[in-house]
Amino acid sequence: MPEQDVPSRRAFLATGAAAVVALTAAGTTTARSAPLPLTPTCVDDDDTPSNIEGPYFKRDSPQRTNLRTPGVTGVVLSLTGFVYTMKCEPIPNVLLDFWQADDRGVYDNRTYKMRGHQFTNASGAYVLETIIPKDYPGRTPHIHVKVQARGGPVLTTQLFFPDTLRAYGMNVAWLNRRDAYLDRECEVALGPLVGNRYTARFDFVIGT
Repeated sequence: MPEQDVPSRRAFLATGAAAVVALTAAGTTTARSAPLPLTPTCVDDDDTPSNIEGPYFKRDSPQRTNLRTPGVTGVVLSLTGFVYTMKCEPIPNVLLDFWQADDRGVYDNRTYKMRGHQFTNASGAYVLETIIPKDYPGRTPHIHVKVQARGGPVLTTQLFFPDTLRAYGMNVAWLNRRDAYLDRECEVALGPLVGNRYTARFDFVIGT
């Protein structure tokens, strides 16, 4: 991508219209929800920080963009975003593998509940339909993810929520303060709670 194109791309991504593009491109129907929040623009050479994998990763998760399978309850979360190179170029066909706790703060280690992988579309966009995970002893609510461009290194990290999140009676500000693995650089941009649904944005910047 020519360097002179970067400012216009960044300006576009920092608008609410970018959220609509991401949703439409990913083929979901959550555009009827409240407008998605703005997201920070990509910054050259500022890659997404890594974080611990933790003990609950399972290989061979099913390919799906919706983790709200039958029997899953909780506060709904529609998460969208893009995956960029460190030169702020969107990357198609990037693998994203998500796993998380449920609304009780429990991981399913027997099946693939609350687990799934997907690939970014031609515009580098992804969309995840899931629920807000609950905290569990020692941890604030978070979502695990592995991100890998074809043939590139694997980024293993976690996504976190702002102190203002309200779900399941959690005191997220307090939980965030006490979590040793919290990284504010990996905090999603969270929209308002509408009904039982949050919308959120997070853009990954990875090595290729």
